[in-house]
Amino acid sequence: MAVLEGENIIKIYEDIRGGCETKALNRISFKIDEGEFVGIMGPSGSGKTTLLNILSGVDKITSGKVKIWGKDINNMNKSTLAIFRRQNLGFIFQEFNLLDTLTMKENIMLPMLLDKKAKAYMDKKVKDIMEAFNIYDIKDKYPYNVSGGQQQRVAISRAIVNDPKIVFADEPTGNLDSKSAKDIMMCFEKMNKEMNNTILVVTHDVFAASYCNRIIFIKDGRLHSEIVKKSGRKEFLEDIMNSLAVLGGDRCDF
Repeated sequence: MAVLEGENIIKIYEDIRGGCETKALNRISFKIDEGEFVGIMGPSGSGKTTLLNILSGVDKITSGKVKIWGKDINNMNKSTLAIFRRQNLGFIFQEFNLLDTLTMKENIMLPMLLDKKAKAYMDKKVKDIMEAFNIYDIKDKYPYNVSGGQQQRVAISRAIVNDPKIVFADEPTGNLDSKSAKDIMMCFEKMNKEMNNTILVVTHDVFAASYCNRIIFIKDGRLHSEIVKKSGRKEFLEDIMNSLAVLGGDRCDF
């Protein structure tokens, strides 16, 4: 079953000074099924982050439809959408967005606190997730006491603690060194393969993208092409690089 469906997505930004309009997205349609791990790639300015923001309800669509689990998020009012996003979607960003005044455990627990879950349930859920990502030993530390890679694993844990229908990630390895980036992508792989999380990640990093099972390429706001992993990660990495070369040559972010 499709977790997410985009139908003829158009996003137009109007110049507030009365100038020309900018069509950031132009009739993009695709769907993501339950349990998929999908990446979005393209040259700088192609509309990758705009598309992610539209699909996740962060930004409003100009025309078209975005359905999550069959529900059109464009028909929801602001308060209904806010609750829907908190209960059904997970978000991971390049910036970790952790609260410095809360411990690692408390940061992960925050979405459940907002939904007033029972303390015993929250304690067990957080413990299970932190152990899965090998960060339980830092549960009582604060963000400024741990590494960037550990902070991102905490951010990932927070994103999935409410069992979202789909997890959105925007350049999740952008602020990390190569070792931490590899650790984070292995966390995503674990989420997908062992926890059956549906994941959509925007990235310019071909190494990170090679962990996905399908890559959607966009250029100039349009859907350009897509490839599916058919064998190992090394072969898929080569396929991604070849596709990016066709897509935009040296204008692509590598």
